[in-house]
Formats: sequence, structure tokens, C-alpha cells
Amino acid sequence: MNTTGVPALKLEAVVIPVADVDRSKKFYDGLGWRLDADFEFDNGFRVVQFTPPGSPTSIQFGTNITPAEPGTAQGLYLVVSDVQQARDALDAQGAEISEVFHPGAPGAQFQSTGDGRVAGPADERASYGSFATFTDPDGNAFLLQEVTTRIPGRVEATETSYATTSDLVDALKRAAAAHGEHEARNGGQYDAAWPEWYAAYMVAEHHGEQLPE
Repeated sequence: MNTTGVPALKLEAVVIPVADVDRSKKFYDGLGWRLDADFEFDNGFRVVQFTPPGSPTSIQFGTNITPAEPGTAQGLYLVVSDVQQARDALDAQGAEISEVFHPGAPGAQFQSTGDGRVAGPADERASYGSFATFTDPDGNAFLLQEVTTRIPGRVEATETSYATTSDLVDALKRAAAAHGEHEARNGGQYDAAWPEWYAAYMVAEHHGEQLPE
């Protein structure tokens, strides 16, 4: 709910600079991203839009669309619920993607050189802590970040949604594991109210609230 009086401002498209529009179009199509538009005009303007699976935000590129140098878009976040799974899927689709890593120092996820990146996911698979990176043919850089539990206040309290079936499945698996511990703490008795417990757990986790025990 918006209580600040400011109208909703939804970031729906990010422009990235490319040198060869058709090459970029082929690359993003190969990743399985949805092609939303490819419009050309007589004055040389062309806009191409792709949307990553499950994303509310799209990328746009083309000709006469930005004065930025090709490849200068850096640190474009792609949030995932399982960074290893997402990394492997992108690798299979042709992206030259790094192995999963976590930053050994604050901000190291944005550094392409040096020893700030530590191999493997974050300790205890901490939410917001595990990454992988890849670039498009021009060098525009994307950063996969694993997010499983949101920081409090990060998600609108009136909405609980999952972008993909995979995200929902992963949330159900986490709720199932937590519910198993809940039943064990209560003498191992079957909990007939497990659907309500699952729902409460998933909503609380999604909004960064206190998890039920």
C-alpha cells in the first residue's frame, strides 16, 4: 500500500547500449527471453525489447536509443531463488557465465578482477549473498543474485506473489522443511493444519517477517 502520497512509479524497462542490434537480438533470444517488440522507423530509430522469464522489468536496445558506449551497462540484477540452478540453465543456453561465488569483501560482486570473489555460495546460503555473472556480446554485465528471504519492508505488505513456478516450488520446499522441524518439536504428531502453517510461513518469509515456529 502506498501511504506516502507519491503515485506508483513502476520501473518497467532498462535501456542497454549495444553495437549490433541483430547480434544482440540473437543473443537474448537464445537465452529464452521473451521478445516483446522490434520496431523500426524511417528516421533510423529502432527499439527492441526483451523480458527475462518471470521478470516485471524488460531491457531495451536498438539504434538512436542511447548515446552510451556499447557494453557500459553494468551490474544489472537478475534475482533468482536458486542461483546454482539459474546459473546452470543460462550456461546451457549459451551464456558465458561465471561459477557461483560470494563476495569476500563488501562490493566484490561488482569487481571483475582481483581476489574479492570467493568460490561457492554464501555461508549457510544466506539470502542476498550468492552471485554469478555473465555478459552479453558487447560486455553489458548481468549479476544473478540469490534471494530467498526478503529484508523486512522490501515487499508490499498487501501482496505475496512468485514470479515463476520454480520460485513457488522452492518456497514450498523451504516451508515443507521448516514444517518438518515444527512437527518434530511437537512430538512428531501429524499437523492437520499444515496448509495454514505453510501459508503463514511463506507469507512471512516473502515479506521478511518473523517466521512461525
